[in-house]
Amino acid sequence: MLLFFTLGLLIHFVFFASIFDIYFTSPLVHGMTPQFTPLPPPARRLVLFVADGLRADALYELDENGNSRAPFIRNIIMHEGSWGISHTRVPTESRPGHVALIAGFYEDVSAVAKGASGDHVYTYSYDAKREDFGAQDATKLDTWVFDNVKDFFHHARNNQSLFSKINEEKIVFFLHLLGIDTNGHAHRPSSRDYKHNIKKVDDGVKEIVSMFNHFYGNDGKTTFIFTSDHGMTDWGSHGAGHPSETLTPLVTWGAGIKYPQRVSAQQFDDAFLKEWRLENWKRLDVNQGILPVDYLNNTDLFKAESMFTNAVQILEQFKVKMTQKKEVTLPFLFTPFKLLSDSKQFNILRKARSYIKHRKFDEVVSLCKELIHLALKGLSYYHTYDRFFLGVNVVIGFVGWISYASLLIIKSHSNLIKGVSKEVKKPSHLLPCSFVAIGILVAFFLLIQACPWTYYVYGLLPLPIWYAVLREFQVIQDLVVSVLTYPLSHFVGYLLAFTLGIEVLVLSFFYRYMLTAGLTAFAAWPFLTRLWTRAKMTSLSWTFFSLLLAVFPLMPVVGRKPDISLVMGAGLLVLLLSLCVVTSLMKRKDSFIKEELLVHLLQVLSTVLSMYVVYSTQSSLLRKQGLPLMNQIISWATLASSLVVPLLSSPVLFQRLFSILLSLMSTYLLLSTGYEALFPLVLSCLMFVWINIEQETLQQSGVCCKQKLTSIQFSYNTDITQFRQLYLDDIRRAFFLVFFLVTAFFGTGNIASINSFDLASVYCFLTVFSPFMMGALMMWKILIPFVLVMCAFEAVQLTTQLSSKSLFLIVLVISDIMALHFFFLVKDYGSWLDIGTSISHYVIVMSMTIFLVFLNGLAQLLTTKKLRLCGKPKSHFM
Repeated sequence: MLLFFTLGLLIHFVFFASIFDIYFTSPLVHGMTPQFTPLPPPARRLVLFVADGLRADALYELDENGNSRAPFIRNIIMHEGSWGISHTRVPTESRPGHVALIAGFYEDVSAVAKGASGDHVYTYSYDAKREDFGAQDATKLDTWVFDNVKDFFHHARNNQSLFSKINEEKIVFFLHLLGIDTNGHAHRPSSRDYKHNIKKVDDGVKEIVSMFNHFYGNDGKTTFIFTSDHGMTDWGSHGAGHPSETLTPLVTWGAGIKYPQRVSAQQFDDAFLKEWRLENWKRLDVNQGILPVDYLNNTDLFKAESMFTNAVQILEQFKVKMTQKKEVTLPFLFTPFKLLSDSKQFNILRKARSYIKHRKFDEVVSLCKELIHLALKGLSYYHTYDRFFLGVNVVIGFVGWISYASLLIIKSHSNLIKGVSKEVKKPSHLLPCSFVAIGILVAFFLLIQACPWTYYVYGLLPLPIWYAVLREFQVIQDLVVSVLTYPLSHFVGYLLAFTLGIEVLVLSFFYRYMLTAGLTAFAAWPFLTRLWTRAKMTSLSWTFFSLLLAVFPLMPVVGRKPDISLVMGAGLLVLLLSLCVVTSLMKRKDSFIKEELLVHLLQVLSTVLSMYVVYSTQSSLLRKQGLPLMNQIISWATLASSLVVPLLSSPVLFQRLFSILLSLMSTYLLLSTGYEALFPLVLSCLMFVWINIEQETLQQSGVCCKQKLTSIQFSYNTDITQFRQLYLDDIRRAFFLVFFLVTAFFGTGNIASINSFDLASVYCFLTVFSPFMMGALMMWKILIPFVLVMCAFEAVQLTTQLSSKSLFLIVLVISDIMALHFFFLVKDYGSWLDIGTSISHYVIVMSMTIFLVFLNGLAQLLTTKKLRLCGKPKSHFM
């Protein structure tokens, strides 16, 4: 069985990685011939100001007094240059944004964490510790840039080598201004700090522009661009495709740029012009990649030549991409991009040259735009050329794996086919020989096409999986016989119920309220069965907590409206619950010793400290005094102890689960900013009732006798002979687990995009920007409800005498069916939010399947391991 889970884990890693090979490969093309415009450029140098995290509306709109927050930039728009909105693309992060701004192409997502490099790039930057979300004044990040640029030019006057270098042609000065982004994360874009930072940046830009003009003797050869790499949501995050993240300002002036154009009316799909009172100044929006000729202040010949050069350069990329794909594809299998054949390329280029010769410059621009559009479509065609082949292989592998796991459940863990089979046939050599032959053919086919090694994995992986499936042909035959003897109406009914359940789980990824619908159905479940008559109190408790948990998916996404009072309220409820439980346990003197009382008191103290840290950290940050060191020490100590302290508690089922809840709640409170602090508490209450109600269902079906929960103890040394075979009702138990896991993830609004994760959640631990540490803390916050559900699932398995392997296999099949569903829903068209979300859904389900193995191990460790204080030997209870 260990071998099966190891291979299963490996297969899932391959399926997980496949999405990045199919959808996240780099679009970069190398080996093109550089193209140049034959006419001299109007500018010798470019100054690029990038205000990180600046929204278009925040810069352009007027304040409550009718004044601009950026008077210098506003003056440029009205008297000196051109302006518009730049449309960025998912992921709305700094690195891809900078690449798209400077290089003119969209980078693949895998390059988010990379930096700038090359012997032609010279950088000056401050220490990462300066980016502190709890600092007194984040505008210092921007003033540092402005001050150092001034010092740089002052130094250049006294350094002949540096002076000559910055007087060369084609020099780009890139000023990255991070203060606005830092203030947006820390205080939200609607805050006074964010808006004040815009004014500071505006003042700084004014000074730098004046300095540049003075240094170069007002030679009129400098072009200035002011823009942003991405925007920011109202709740202070970015990364996804919301308009507040993708709409960024673009203001440019200086050499070669058009002066403002007064117009009487403009047509756009939005109402921004009226809101910003800029309806009389021509707005020119841009998408990266295509030369925005409307911004250029030059001769029509220069615009036509520039556009022609832009088109030829993109066409060069198309040709190189086509040649690369043609070289590694068999001639009879190669299908060229029909919309841009060699003859069509030649005709368009010849016609464009003819138009330039006859001075039909508008026609040249129009024709070049058409060529660029076709070349970009062709680039996308060849970039995704192998997508269908890879997708088919992954789907075949997926279906094979689900089939094999299902057959294993039926063969080893159920009574479904027992007594059906009459004889065992000798294994034939035809099957393995056939699969070996197919494998050799597939490998040879990939070899002659010089495919990457990952293609061999995707092409060959389905073969051993399907071989394992077809080896169980006798089981398949017996299963068919068994199903045919089953009443058709019952079979169809169960199949419809299973399909409906899967669809509800899938839809809950798109619509959180589907979780509410599911939990409401759960609440009614005891009344639709005989449970209500057997256990009224348990049934009512189940209904109450199901309906209470159903409220959370209807609430706003977590992080958008922080409310520390709700965190304090959750802490008080935990303390109240602790008091009730400890009082109840103290009455049972036989099962509650001083050592265990000490552990519970320690956990209560930890909860109190967590509440204090949350409150005092919030107060300190509001006063802009940063994160107190003592609070930081307490937070990390609480986190470190949260997985150790439960091991000191009694292994009695209820006491151990309650101890795990107390420890994890202390950490969760530190990571909470609002109502989500109540979520694990309500979820845990429902989990406790779930354990009770599963006992009742098992007793009702007559499978086993009911045991008192107070007498059941977790143990590694569970007698394997006590395990029973699977029944149809166990599929419902497995479905409940998957549903609770999905609820644990989406219940507080952790939708499938990075922008739902609020950085304020980690401010009790650190405020200095550290993406990997902050990401790890937020990941643990997401996993805490998962751990609570998995620990409860351990208890359900124990109380219902079910093998964890058998039930886990059902969960695996359900998760894989969902993953296959999402694999078909992945798309690379539509809005960037839709594309990013569809990929995220698949990644989340696959991650959940992989994480389940590790979470199952963690849950076993937390529930069964027993440590003792004072150096006493550890013991395991039977």
